[in-house]
Amino acid sequence: MATVLAVARSPRHRFSKQTEPAITLVEGLGVEGDAHAGVTVRHRSRVARNPAQPNLRQVHLIHAELFAELAAQGFTLAPGDMGENVTTAGIDLLALPVGTILRLGDQAEIAVTGLRNPCLQLDRFAPGLMAASLEQTERGLVRKAGIMSTVRRGGIVRAGDPVTVILPPPPHRYLAPV
Repeated sequence: MATVLAVARSPRHRFSKQTEPAITLVEGLGVEGDAHAGVTVRHRSRVARNPAQPNLRQVHLIHAELFAELAAQGFTLAPGDMGENVTTAGIDLLALPVGTILRLGDQAEIAVTGLRNPCLQLDRFAPGLMAASLEQTERGLVRKAGIMSTVRRGGIVRAGDPVTVILPPPPHRYLAPV
């Protein structure tokens, strides 16, 4: 069964986020009290290019299985370290198509918008982490640093909450960086 392993937020633009017992998702905005919450983009590089862009990166998710994979390469990571708001277990987030709805707990729903594009901040956190978060496959470059989403329905999300996957109707589109 897919579950929420941890939740995190930060009121400031920092790389890592502090884990919390619970976070509140606000419809159309993101994580209450998080620096990246908003209708329009909040990530500094995107604001510099076009501050009126819609915020497709309201909630960042990473699968805990990535931490185990990176641990085998010598990296020690905990939930929130890579800036994610929600750390999941038991679900292959990277295999989900665009438009997938994830119900987190019994209230909140998010819509998957795309992949997080790993950036050099990963190497500032731990040298070599950016390269370790990328993999070349027959499908092309796979970015493993998590997925991004928008909030469809608000609610409280806690560690231990179940994650329910609702796939969009076919044809499915592979995730691309947003």
